[in-house]
Parts: sequence; C-alpha cells; structure tokens
Amino acid sequence: MNPQLEIFSQGDEVVTGQVVDTNAAWLAQQAVLMGFTVTRQSAVGDKLEDLIALLHEIANRADCCICTGGLGPTSDDLTTEAVATAFNLPLILDTHALAQIEQLFANRQRVMPDSNRKQALFPYGAERLDNDNGTAAGFSLQVGRCWFVFMPGVPSEMKPMYTHKVQPHLAQRFSLQPSNLTTLRTIGIGESAIQELMDTLSIPDNVQLGFRAELGEVQTKLLFPFAYSESEKANLVNQIAQQLGDTVFAIDHTRETNSDLISVLNELMTQQQHTLAAIETVSCGLLTSLCVGADWLIEARYQPVLNHSDLQALAVELQKTSGATIAIVQGYTGDKHGVMILHNGLLTPHGFYASTQTITGALKRKQHQAALSALDLLRRYLQQKLGDSSHA
Repeated sequence: MNPQLEIFSQGDEVVTGQVVDTNAAWLAQQAVLMGFTVTRQSAVGDKLEDLIALLHEIANRADCCICTGGLGPTSDDLTTEAVATAFNLPLILDTHALAQIEQLFANRQRVMPDSNRKQALFPYGAERLDNDNGTAAGFSLQVGRCWFVFMPGVPSEMKPMYTHKVQPHLAQRFSLQPSNLTTLRTIGIGESAIQELMDTLSIPDNVQLGFRAELGEVQTKLLFPFAYSESEKANLVNQIAQQLGDTVFAIDHTRETNSDLISVLNELMTQQQHTLAAIETVSCGLLTSLCVGADWLIEARYQPVLNHSDLQALAVELQKTSGATIAIVQGYTGDKHGVMILHNGLLTPHGFYASTQTITGALKRKQHQAALSALDLLRRYLQQKLGDSSHA
C-alpha cells in the first residue's frame, strides 16, 4: 500500500478565497507521481486552536504531511507556534537561520526588523530547510507515524524548496512505487471531441485517464501504475495518438517535460534551419509576443486589415523582402465584434498553404485563437502533417 500523504494549507487569505490555493494542487500532483496516496487537502485560517487541532489529527492518521503558509514575520503567521504548542516542543533560536535573514536584509541595504527574528525560531528537534529565495525558512519534523514538512506559502519560494530540499528526503524516507505520467498535448480540438474519439478505445482499469484544458490546448493525461508494461503502455499511447490524429503536437513521457507549442516550434524551426516573417491582423501582435526571444523570428508587423484573397501574393512579397524561409500572413472576413472568419496563409519552401477558421467570443479570445491558429499551421507544416499545397 502506498504511503498516505496529506496537504495542509494555512492562512485566512486561502480560506476566504482571496488567494487561489495553487500550492495544494501542485504538491498533490508531485506526490502522486512519486507514489504517495494523497488522502486529504485541508485549509485552516489564522486561528491557533484550529491549527493545533488539525496537526493532532494528521499526526495520528497520515504517514506524511506537507504544510504551506504561516511562516512569515507577522502576528498572523502562526504555523511554527502551532507546531510547538501541539507537540509540546520548545522553540529554539537557530543562529544560522538568523544570520541568513540578517544577510538578506543587508544585501538589500536595509535593517532587519525585530519581527523577522521569529522566522529563526524552530520547534526542538526540527530540521531547518533553507529558503534560497526569501526569509521564511522551512522545517521538517517527525511526530509519531507522520513526517511533517512546513514550507512558505509563496509559490516562487515553496516550489524550489520542495524540489531541491524536500523531494530528495521523501524518496529516502519512504518506500515508493512512482507512477508514470504520459501527456498527449493537442490543439484545435476540445475535451468533448477527444472523449468521443476515445470512446472506442479500451482504457485499462488501473490506468487513470484525465483531461486538462488550457487556453490553446487540451492535455490528455494517462497515469500508469508502477512497473506497468512498457510495451502495453506504448501501444495504448500510440492508439490514442492515432485517434486524435494531427491535433497532437507533442507527447510528454515524464513530469519534467513541458512541451508547449512554442517550445515545440522552437525545436523544429532550429533543427530545420528555418526563419520566419509574419504579418498579423486579428492576433494584434500576440503571435510575435508568444515567439519573443526566438532567433528564427526575423520580421513581424501588424496591419489592421488585409484582404484575404491577396494573402498568397502578400506572403510572396514578405518572403522576398525579409529573406525568411517561411512567411505567415493573416486576413479575415466578418465583424470584429461578431462571428469572424480567420484566414491564415503560410508560404514555405514547399509551396503555399491556407487555412480558414471560424472564431467567436470577446476580442481578446479572438486574438488568442488567431495567434495560436497561425502558429499551429506552421507546426503542422514542420511536422509534415499538411496535405498538398498550391505552389507560389
């Protein structure tokens, strides 16, 4: 049986909804992939007695608990005090932690307020977890069956602390059978359409299937149990990829991989030694913004209106004047505030390709759809997923 893990978030801002608790979701994903069974996610406000009560409960039922928040210097940061009170442990000043906090303020040419001293106090027997990105050091502590980990609530501080300080300890302390996650990333298709295409496939009961929709893509996630047959895994992933067809732009086989559309394009454009010039209309510069920093984007400009019937000629002219190997041009018909038909033209060394797409919604949504539609046309060409072209 997998070890049981709970996630405990502290702070009034979390409980009242002023802050969305992205920490708990992220930590749960990490824990499941390591091989833990996540049994509960709890959130408690800035009330000492509630924190103490929950700590007592968790100590008696979980093998591990990861807590975020409540390690700051102000009076409403009560996590350390709650731990010390709940488990009858004196608070001990950690001179090394205090020196780190003082040095951080010195580096900023500021004097450390007395209130920050509390961040160098830890329950007796706790192991300090240094914070390389802030003043709030974390700490870990074994209480009964449960190994507690306490980290700051700021995601930019919590995530590196978990990755570099906590995760290695988890792997050493617990006998884990990590799950294997495969993510098929698609564009130009919705969740319901994916589900319908997959209804003809048989997904084994021990494989968890999930979907995650983001702006511009849908992720189909397959969580395979430890020691799942690699050949059966590859066969299932291949079946799904075939069902989803050319909407699949990347398949990630590890949790460390994050093959978003731009990173896929960057790799393909670099490998194939292409350069790009673009003229945007509906995307209003967003296409250029998404590709910022890409050496292969050598020219881009915005024009409010283009006649879609002239896209091929315009692309030819853009390719000649820019010297790019590939040119993208946009046009549209319809009302910017109503239904709009987007026209994309892609001039490549192998000919001219065109696509049309109906886009609706608010202007900002149309802008995103237009930028991603043009980039996806480019992606399909680079991955050799386009049909015959008309030659310019």
